[in-house]
Amino acid sequence: MKRFIILFLGLTGFFPGTASAQELLFTVSLNYDQLVAQQKTDPQSMTKLQSYISDFLNNTSWTKETFSKDERIKCKLNINLTRSVTQGTFEGTAQLIIARPVFNASYETVLFSFVDRNFSFNYLPTTQLYFNENSYTDELPYILAFYAYTALIFDFDSFSNLGGTPYLQKAFNLANLASGAPSAAKGWDQRKSADSRNRYWLIENLMSQQFIPFRESLYNYYRQGLDVATQNPAQTRTKTLDLLNSIKAVAQLRPGSVVVNSFFDSKSDEIFQIMKEATPEEKKAAQSILVNLDPSKTQLYQKLTQ
Repeated sequence: MKRFIILFLGLTGFFPGTASAQELLFTVSLNYDQLVAQQKTDPQSMTKLQSYISDFLNNTSWTKETFSKDERIKCKLNINLTRSVTQGTFEGTAQLIIARPVFNASYETVLFSFVDRNFSFNYLPTTQLYFNENSYTDELPYILAFYAYTALIFDFDSFSNLGGTPYLQKAFNLANLASGAPSAAKGWDQRKSADSRNRYWLIENLMSQQFIPFRESLYNYYRQGLDVATQNPAQTRTKTLDLLNSIKAVAQLRPGSVVVNSFFDSKSDEIFQIMKEATPEEKKAAQSILVNLDPSKTQLYQKLTQ
């Protein structure tokens, strides 16, 4: 795969409708059962909405890089619509899941999973939605573009050191433009009193200099850890411990970070499986960090030393 080579990335522009290969392969799931029960929508409208979301994510060129079909970044977007106050307005939640293959293995690893608890937008099948990354237009395409750039951040960071930086800047620009719009939705709210796990705070965390060690450790974890697990499992465990120590340092500076919480939501089982084959000393060190940073899964982590 192309992205196993260390990439030199400059800032890239957004060129909708260009002929370069698409980078993302999104599977979109749309649940609207609650709206049907409330007689707030019809299935035909929802089918068109699902098609719009899938087409926008999968048929837009988000970078200037060349991707083959096999190299497209696999993502899932699971949407659950729960409320529609007026015709064409929708509220609910969305879960973004980003994955990538592991070198020399038939295994795919989840890079990141983010639950967006403020997924709200306007949509009518008869209305054209517009996206301009330099000017906030419509809410739905802005949210979707944010998800696309988030996928690129984590994928490129996993293949080259801080490789996702150009897309991090683009996602941050979108968040700033959306949060400054008169009709800004809660998902972009940057006030300290806002939901600390919304889209703005996700990207604010990643933009912070305090998170650079975390992002650098992710690269080492994937390229020098998971990707060599078959040949050198001891090194994989070492890089996993290095990652945990980096996260511990970041968490001390930014407790309750949405990035840290979301990371463990997606990686706890994988880290456990890696460290359960470790030495007693490594298991003890990993367990101490994991229980402290991810206490909701203490029961799982305690198995490391039982």
